[in-house]
Parts: sequence; structure tokens; C-alpha cells
Amino acid sequence: MAGDDAGQWGVGGMTARARGVAVAVALGGIALGAVLAPAATAAPAQSGPGGWAPADSAAIRPGVVTDTEGGGSCTSNFVFTSGDRTFLGQAAHCAGTGDATETDGCDSGTVGLGAPVAIKATDGTDRAGRLAYSSWVAMQANGETDPDVCSFNDFALVEVASEDVADVNPTLPVFGGPTGIDTDGVGTGDLVYSIGNSPLRLGISALGPKVGINVSDTGGGRNHDVYTLTPGIPGDSGSGFVDDSGAAFGVLSTLNLAPLPASNGVIDLAHALEYARAHGDVGDVELALGTEPFNSAPAAGLPLPALPALPALPTLGG
Repeated sequence: MAGDDAGQWGVGGMTARARGVAVAVALGGIALGAVLAPAATAAPAQSGPGGWAPADSAAIRPGVVTDTEGGGSCTSNFVFTSGDRTFLGQAAHCAGTGDATETDGCDSGTVGLGAPVAIKATDGTDRAGRLAYSSWVAMQANGETDPDVCSFNDFALVEVASEDVADVNPTLPVFGGPTGIDTDGVGTGDLVYSIGNSPLRLGISALGPKVGINVSDTGGGRNHDVYTLTPGIPGDSGSGFVDDSGAAFGVLSTLNLAPLPASNGVIDLAHALEYARAHGDVGDVELALGTEPFNSAPAAGLPLPALPALPALPTLGG
């Protein structure tokens, strides 16, 4: 786990949000390597309100694109429930109205709760969702002033219409899971897995699955800097990350330009859910577990970025 020094590097870092807008990031100097995939981990099955649709034919699932009216297009992360309500997770900045470089959720522009969100279902239809929770809206209403919370609380919930809940399955494509929520963080060098669905990939599904490594933590554990190949790109914002046991730990938030070029900032899901329960009108929202076991084997043939050398801190007196 990274210590206080990593948090200091994050304060002056250059980041940009990764919703469906053009953001140029220089990609260079990343060494490639091979990785052996960990063994598969079985996930307990869980039924949602009314039962889940079959994983292989569900029209609404993690990784589908969400398009917020007045905001942008992003990739959904996981499925969540609260009582008889069902939600898709996305990044709060997916509903942002400002520039891509606006990364402080306590003063960045955003659409309000209730805004229409088109859920781009796998069957080619658009399903009508609505913005039910946004950490940015909640922090601004709450008068939040903690700089780590303002910078690294980028999470939103899109409510699925009741008539569409029967078409939902919470399983992460390709890898399966999630098996639960990681509540104790991920260590430096730990393997991580994700699915991106940016329109910039032109429908090439082979570019969606990503395997990577956690490099450092910032913001008191509220943010994880990760390297994947390929890195998250505009439109991948909001996509979910799981650890090597299939536990959900994060949501893609930023493209980092410095101090770790071409890395991605992934906000910590456990912290984000804690804030949502305390300050959102969504009740005791819970992660829905995948109906299929987690299996990292599909990542065995994917290249892995080498763990980079972290920047040296200046020394006093010379």
C-alpha cells in the first residue's frame, strides 16, 4: 500500500476526466511483459428484485454505455440494488457540464438528479434510466470541504425503470463476478481487471477487456492509480475494476497526465458507497453479485504494463 508520499504526488498531478470527449494523452515508455492469470474464484449467485436475466443474454449488464442528457457517454460499472430498486453505476462526471479538466466534484458543473439517462442495451435498444444519485450533487448540497473527498468521490447511480429490471444481470462480461466489495484496498503491484466500452474502440470487442496493476494509492485510499494496456480512454469513464479475487474495488475516473503519465485514476468503490448511503436518497444501496464465477483466465494472453519507477520526491537542502 502506498503511504503519505503517494498522496502528496497526487495533489499537484494533472488529470482529465474520461467521459465521451476528446482528451489527448501521450502514451510512451511503458514496458510490456507477460502475466500468468490467477486461478478462477467462484462467486455466490444472488437474485435481484424478481430474479436476474440469464448472463449470456441480458440486455442490461455492467459495461453497457450510458448517455446522460446534458452530460456525456460513459461505461457503466456494476449493478446495485436498494430494496426493490435497481441501479447501474457510472461516474458522477458522466453527468458533468464543464470541461474535461474539471476534476473537483465540489465545484464542478453537473446536471441535477432526475436527468434522463439512455442505457444502451446489448439488444440495440435504448432503455430509459434516470440519474438517481450523484456524488457531485451530494457533495455540493452537503457543503463538502474535505479536499480528498472532493477530488476522489466520482460515483453516480442510474435507476433502471421497473419494466426493464427483468432484463438485468449483474455479471461482469468476460471475467465474471463481481464476488463482493474489496474493503481493505489493493496493494502496489496487485493485478486488476476491467472492461471498457468506449465508442472510440469502434465496436472492437477484443479491446474492451483490460488487465493491469495497481501502482499507488492517493487521497487516503480514496483513489488508486493503475496501469492497464490499453489505458482507459474517453468513453471508458465509469467502468468497473475488480481485484484478483473478483472483488469490486473501483470505478475509472481520470486519465492521469502527471506524475504517472498514461495511468488511470480509479476511485475506491467502498468509500464511494459509504458516502452514497450517508448523503444520497437511495437507501442502503448494495452491490449485486455476479451470477457467474470470476475467472481471470481470459487475461492470460493480454500484455501487462511493467510496474513503473515512481517519481522521486525533492529533498530538503539540495
